Amino acid sequence: QVHLVESGGGLVQPGGSLRLSCAASTNILSIWSVNWYRQAPGNQREWVATLAPDSSTAYGDSVKGRFTISRDSAKNTGYLQMNSLKPEDTAVYYCNFLIGTQNFWGQGTQVTVSS
Repeated sequence: QVHLVESGGGLVQPGGSLRLSCAASTNILSIWSVNWYRQAPGNQREWVATLAPDSSTAYGDSVKGRFTISRDSAKNTGYLQMNSLKPEDTAVYYCNFLIGTQNFWGQGTQVTVSS
């Protein structure tokens, strides 16, 4: 079982930045993808970003141009750089790794954007 540990969430003012990290508990030797999702209270879970094995990326319309997804394979870690944050970005953010054909999820980290 691969465990994903998220970090980097917190309280930030509108216009500020945060970088979320998602670290796997073991070395990842196969091809893997990184995904980020978020869920605000009372809302459905929303897809945020994807980083494919070929390093191509895709973003949801609400975050495109502001968020950047990346990974460091040597550290078995995925990242989500969030810039120009808005109050509507407030949510619990979840990372997901697709390793081979298996999905693994982080525990979630709270991001709150407020004055």
